[in-house]
Amino acid sequence: MTDLLVAGGQVLRPDMTVERADVLVDQDSGDILAVDDPGELAGDDELDASGGLVIPGLVNAHTHVAMTLLRGYADDKPLDAWLQEDIWPVEAELTPDDVRVGAELGLVEMIRSGTTALSDMYFHVEEIAGAVEDAGLRAVLGHTAVTVGKDDDGARADMQASLDTALELDGAADGRIRTTFQPHSLTTVGEAYLREYVPEAVEAGLPIHLHANETTDEVDLLVDEHGVRPLEYADDVGLLGEDTLLAHCVHVDETEIDLLAETGTGAVHCPASNMKLASGMAPVQAMLDAGVTVGLGTDGAASNNDLDMFDELRDAAMVGKLAADDASAVPAETAVELATANGAALLGFDSGHIAAGANADLAVVDLEAAHLTPAHDLVSQLSYAVRGSDVCHTVCDGTVLMRDREVTVFDAAAVRERAAEHAGALVERASE
Repeated sequence: MTDLLVAGGQVLRPDMTVERADVLVDQDSGDILAVDDPGELAGDDELDASGGLVIPGLVNAHTHVAMTLLRGYADDKPLDAWLQEDIWPVEAELTPDDVRVGAELGLVEMIRSGTTALSDMYFHVEEIAGAVEDAGLRAVLGHTAVTVGKDDDGARADMQASLDTALELDGAADGRIRTTFQPHSLTTVGEAYLREYVPEAVEAGLPIHLHANETTDEVDLLVDEHGVRPLEYADDVGLLGEDTLLAHCVHVDETEIDLLAETGTGAVHCPASNMKLASGMAPVQAMLDAGVTVGLGTDGAASNNDLDMFDELRDAAMVGKLAADDASAVPAETAVELATANGAALLGFDSGHIAAGANADLAVVDLEAAHLTPAHDLVSQLSYAVRGSDVCHTVCDGTVLMRDREVTVFDAAAVRERAAEHAGALVERASE
């Protein structure tokens, strides 16, 4: 057995208190062995956390990691125009190699900023799974199915691909990869296909991940078509339940919030993307008050434009106050929980908290910076002041992925170079 000692720092405990402690990790099992007073533990290898705060690895509960190649490609448009005029046409030109290098770039960015788990929606998923395995991260992956604009054979093939991909990849990377069935959204997948394939996914025991209630246009269209609110329609076709993640949930009313709580359906808040696309402000505090488990996600880098979960933490806390018209809404402790324990719970990982027996998914934040001084309240600093660049070490499943700000699992410079080349060639193909 090889043990890793994370020593000399302060530790964020599950109850959001901070204490000086060392953390001992079993690198073979990938679990935390103990959290104890400084100097009480010993390991075969050591990470120096002096002057730092040891936190659970952050959980990006909704993203499209390979969209790093489209960072800055199309900005300053509303969602529908952005997708139809810019994103979908260029995505049609993506190759498996593009997706692989785009995923690697995104994973490097996440490792650098302390994220250790993600839930991704995209295609060429085998390439993303390969990148995740090499990166050493945890992930929930799936093939995202769209039926609009396709004939019946094409629509069925895409839905079947989502089922098959989830079944084939579940448990990959020594169990670090889990999977979901992924109808893209309630407006981009036809009702007949939902009614046919959702029961198959449920029968197979597959969790479900889709976009919902992202814009008022989407809500209005579904109300016009079905005569009920979107989440009532989603419930009718069998989509809601304890194993379902709904990304965005910006425009949910009280009835829908209650429905989320009653069914145990999870919501993933993506504040930066929702602001940039002018989609609106999700009623996060109202969902939390109703008992809904809410996680936090960056969405894709094309609509954010980064994958730094600390940016998302701050946005969630700030936008949550505006949405509730209450400065006490989504306080610092809650924002941190969205990005750690809540996200891990939604993804089904025993991460998001630092305790003996939990997954050894950790990050160390260097507190010795001007923007983190003075340190009146370190939880407040995590929510309002810490940046991804403040992370100095990242550990997932007991493996050190970044030590002293140097990524150990990828040649980060080579990944950046390849990604820039692929992005340029992709845009050139799309413009022909």
